[in-house]
Amino acid sequence: MTSNGIDHEVIIVGAGFSGIGAAIKLREADFDDFLLVDEADGVGGTWHWNTYPGVAVDIPSFSYQFSFEQRADWSRVYALGHELKAYAETCVDKYGLRSRIRFRTTVTGAEFDSDQHRWVLHTDGGGDLTARFVISATGVLTRPKLPEIPGISAFDGVTMHTARWDHRQDLRGKRVAIIGTGASAVQVIPEIAPKVARLTVFQRTPIWCLPRPDIPLPAPLRWALRLPGGRPLTRLISQTYVEITFPIAAHYYSSLPTAAVGERLGLAHLRRQVHDPALREKLTPRYALGCKRPGFSNDYLATFNRDNVTLETDPIAGITATGVRTASGTEHPADVLILATGFKVMESGNMPTYDLHGVDGLDLEKWWDDNRLQAYEGVSVPGFPNFFSIIGPYGYNGSSYFALIENQTRHILRCLRHARAGNATLIEVTEEANDRFFREMLARRGNQVFWQDSCALANSYYFDKHGDVPLRPSTTVEAAWRSGHFDLDDYRFATAG
Repeated sequence: MTSNGIDHEVIIVGAGFSGIGAAIKLREADFDDFLLVDEADGVGGTWHWNTYPGVAVDIPSFSYQFSFEQRADWSRVYALGHELKAYAETCVDKYGLRSRIRFRTTVTGAEFDSDQHRWVLHTDGGGDLTARFVISATGVLTRPKLPEIPGISAFDGVTMHTARWDHRQDLRGKRVAIIGTGASAVQVIPEIAPKVARLTVFQRTPIWCLPRPDIPLPAPLRWALRLPGGRPLTRLISQTYVEITFPIAAHYYSSLPTAAVGERLGLAHLRRQVHDPALREKLTPRYALGCKRPGFSNDYLATFNRDNVTLETDPIAGITATGVRTASGTEHPADVLILATGFKVMESGNMPTYDLHGVDGLDLEKWWDDNRLQAYEGVSVPGFPNFFSIIGPYGYNGSSYFALIENQTRHILRCLRHARAGNATLIEVTEEANDRFFREMLARRGNQVFWQDSCALANSYYFDKHGDVPLRPSTTVEAAWRSGHFDLDDYRFATAG
């Protein structure tokens, strides 16, 4: 611990791409006294933990990367998971971050010391870490969500969640039951179907599945990307595609026909891929495109044409020792149970993944329970000084996570630079600024797809316990501009003592 009572000026919780991006920009801005902590034994976050068959990015790789570190050697338009993991390793080594990461360290709680303007972070090893500032980079696809199904612990076969895939298991010739038809299931189902003896897919709500413009990138094309202007042009095209397919379609649903065009494309894709009309009917969404996260796949829907694949839409009544029993009393025998049930995204205990207590012991989880999920520009909450989130409520607009990371890091660095220039040791957003931003977000949401009546049928994790959807109702360009131009007077800066 240094003479000013802190171990590090900044501690970043999480060594996924959010933490990596924040650390790179801290170094560029001459904030060299920082530490990243992560509960894993390697970097990459989502791409460290998720290794299930078929795991891949679901937007073009040209957008799913840092703007300042663009690769020209992706193997496909939509890179596979191991390439994203390798990209994280490359960024860590290139920017000299390896020695600044503490692995296998889980932050279990954090408390703000109002007298010394510092955070005390408790870890699972029993030791504490202290920091002037904390950047929460724990992401949202962090804590696997287990289904609340009676008897699930009684299953005698192998049970695994897609986010914690057990590669010791050989699925060849096995009877496999998979619960869930979300984004992970869309990727894993086509991969395992040809190998297993029988695959039963339990669907609660059908997913909108759109064709994926994915092709291998041969060496000549990768070489062309290295030509002057190649990467910026490709990124611009990719960013435009991503912006149209979600932020614009979702946040301007009532004003623009983008989502309607996407729905026609999705239904046409379904008709081409699925032969049986009755099966096609079961796979047809009854809610507007965008109510929940859509899937992008060229082979997911076609997998249901296979003789060894069954789509079961009868609700699950319980899990038995030998399989899955549905409400009609039918039991589907299984050797392996795969839970493709996603993550605790908008739920308590996930943002952040540890207990956080601010001024006078104020509990962030309770504050959000009492006041609804909110954060100024998705970064700061009043009562929690010197604490910044990369993925806070109303920060993410549905574009690339890398756009979010760079925008939020730009916001955080503006605060840190201003504090350093004035020798301030405390940075806290004002209640007035936070309230103003929250009112603006609520006022703009009427145009979003989430408030269409059909979204009640979507079972979407976008909705939190308050019935809100804390996604930022704006374009990515607007979010980027605001991150560099918000009024610094929206924060209070003070010096200890």
